[in-house]
Amino acid sequence: MSFILLMGIVSLVSDITHEGAASILGDYLSMAGASAAAIGFASGLGECVGYSLRLVTGYIADKTKKYWPMTVIGYLIDCLAVPALALVPNGGWLLACILLVVQRTGKAIKKPAKDTIMSFAASKEGAGKSFAIQELLDQIGAFLGPVMLFLILLVNQSDDSFHKYSVSFALLGIPAVATILLLLFARRKFPNPEQFEPEAKPKEQVKKNRAFVLYIVAISLFALGYIDFTLITMHTARMQLLPETTLPLLYAGAMITDAAAALLFGWLYDKYGIRVLMLSMLMAAPFAILIFGVSSRWALYAGVALWGVGMGAQESVLKAAVTSIVPKQSRASGFGVFQTAFGISWFIGSWLMGSLYDVSMTGMVAFSVAAQLLAIPLIWLCDKKHRAEMLDTQSA
Repeated sequence: MSFILLMGIVSLVSDITHEGAASILGDYLSMAGASAAAIGFASGLGECVGYSLRLVTGYIADKTKKYWPMTVIGYLIDCLAVPALALVPNGGWLLACILLVVQRTGKAIKKPAKDTIMSFAASKEGAGKSFAIQELLDQIGAFLGPVMLFLILLVNQSDDSFHKYSVSFALLGIPAVATILLLLFARRKFPNPEQFEPEAKPKEQVKKNRAFVLYIVAISLFALGYIDFTLITMHTARMQLLPETTLPLLYAGAMITDAAAALLFGWLYDKYGIRVLMLSMLMAAPFAILIFGVSSRWALYAGVALWGVGMGAQESVLKAAVTSIVPKQSRASGFGVFQTAFGISWFIGSWLMGSLYDVSMTGMVAFSVAAQLLAIPLIWLCDKKHRAEMLDTQSA
């Protein structure tokens, strides 16, 4: 539990950095000259690269067992790409998009290795609870980051909004450096986290491919229909639903909802298993209707809250499910496959919905809701298969 909490604190400080940046990124890219389609493409490409490379980095982590080196290298790239945005000149939206992809590449390097060493401890403490605790701390950082950005923008009296954003990115270098120092401390204190979980007995190493395949298809549909927050902040700014200085607070609110949802659904997962994802997906599905279909601040707030519910379940229960379904010896590869499928789907969905925004907002909303709802029956089938495979494993 000490390891889980310490890695949660690392995530907290890291999220102050990149979630603080995410709270203004949509408006920043638009201000730098990017269109809605370009923002959707860049966001989706970043997610695609950030997730698809995990297929490779997860495989490498399983083969080499170099979990810590890959985690540290990934964090270095991930965190330092954010303050580098301060160096982008006005009109340099293409360079900003490249840095966005670089930051996601860092996440691709670190995530399978980090999630795997977390899963070793989580297997002893309860997967749902453990990933929920990490997500809670993670989202406290995701809340503090946008609040920090809000205060910076409030204090900065410059009339040049682009310059104000550049200063904000530069100041995010402080938590970025703090993240690296904390991570190095965690590595020194817990050099061999794989020892938390004993090796599986031969009869427990039965492959569970059918449930995992259904799971991958379900979460791919979920990702396909989930609108990136950069489009939400861009839409909010364009419709003038909120002043630009309060956009970070909107994201902060989503992160607080995310944290609460992660705790709730993490606890429910340990009691009821994968099926709790059906409830979270059902609750989150209408968020696009409220945000993009109704021109009202209260509808925006409600939609962002539902968006946070879906993200909370994604960051806790989705990882816990991989821990439960995939055996220890191939878990990093399992995380890589899961995250790659999720990222490719997120990329396709973000690009498509960013393009639909300029053509038919109704079509974009319909696509988002339909894709998420289609994932629900597949989660039910996955849960059924997983339970059957668990019985087969126990009787093997």
